[in-house]
Amino acid sequence: MHREQTGAAGDEVPVGPLAGFTVGVTAARRADELGALLRRRGAEVMHAPALRIVPLADDSELLATTKQLIDSAPDVVVATTAIGFRGWVEAADGWGLGDALLDRLREVRLLARGPKVRGAIRAAGLTEEWYPASESMAEVLERLLDEGVEGHRIAVQLHGEPLPGFVESLRAGGAEVVGVPVYRWMPPEDIGPVDRLLDATVARTLDAVTFTSAPAAASLLDRAERRGMREELLDALRHDVLPACVGPVTALPLEAHDIPTSQPERFRLGPLVQLLTAELPGRVRPLPVAGRRLEIRGHAVVVDGELRMVPPAGMALLRALARRPGWVVARSELLRSLPGAGRDEHAVETAMARLRTALGSPKLIQTVVKRGYRLALDPSADTKYGGA
Repeated sequence: MHREQTGAAGDEVPVGPLAGFTVGVTAARRADELGALLRRRGAEVMHAPALRIVPLADDSELLATTKQLIDSAPDVVVATTAIGFRGWVEAADGWGLGDALLDRLREVRLLARGPKVRGAIRAAGLTEEWYPASESMAEVLERLLDEGVEGHRIAVQLHGEPLPGFVESLRAGGAEVVGVPVYRWMPPEDIGPVDRLLDATVARTLDAVTFTSAPAAASLLDRAERRGMREELLDALRHDVLPACVGPVTALPLEAHDIPTSQPERFRLGPLVQLLTAELPGRVRPLPVAGRRLEIRGHAVVVDGELRMVPPAGMALLRALARRPGWVVARSELLRSLPGAGRDEHAVETAMARLRTALGSPKLIQTVVKRGYRLALDPSADTKYGGA
């Protein structure tokens, strides 16, 4: 647990577990809440909504489906999201069909995807028959198929995310399935933030990207494809930038491209942030250097529990040295690690001087005359660090 960092006025403040890390947020909804949770733990946040939600209050397809279900009751209604269920009821109210829809829903078997949807159902004055604690549509499907669906009419409130095999399995079991399209996902009106997030991911200046919906993940991949950088994005997400998804459905577009994702056990924003709090620091290899404990994070360094802000050029040098801790790295190689440094090795000396100042301990990096620089790895360090 890191203890404290020094503020601008010299005051000591607690060092959050995500201090020094930068996290991308692709959510359109509840992004402020997610960003606040991340910042509270010390992270820098890059917000780039990868899509926007378009309500369908004036949509003829939703109106026609609602009238159809009121006129001819289904046997089962499956509610999949709280925002979608509320949106459906509110749209029906706007059409003067709110009471008729609620009356119809009181007559049918109403299944909820999870406790949040259950809350929206109860808020509408209705009572669900059942919901899975796992919030898994697979468990909803299993229950329906176990009970038998042949000849049944089942309405499924769609929510813009893929339901792999759900509708197909019900139809294969002999059910008639009616989709209720409550809202649609559209590309963001301003694509600039998404492009900046893509550039930062490919440049590895982000440590993690969070996804709270499958359409957001699919939209990011689609934008990368349009910009001709999909393979670069996939490589970054597979190897260096942690993709954190709120649940398995959200992860589907990424995993379809062989991108391993991290997911919390409970599909909520809080557990998602807790996951990052555990995983990002765990990806950092602490180094015993000159009697100090050194952690190289995304855009900062923790030295003996104290957060030290380091300029981008200094971080580039430090990462180059840390790839072979204890070994001498030539100035020419360090120069190549500096962005836009040109051919003048004097740039290495200038950046190194600023790096040592930022670290607050010049002895962490040793100068080896006529050869280069090395991290002053402790002689007793384990051989896994590649010590001299």
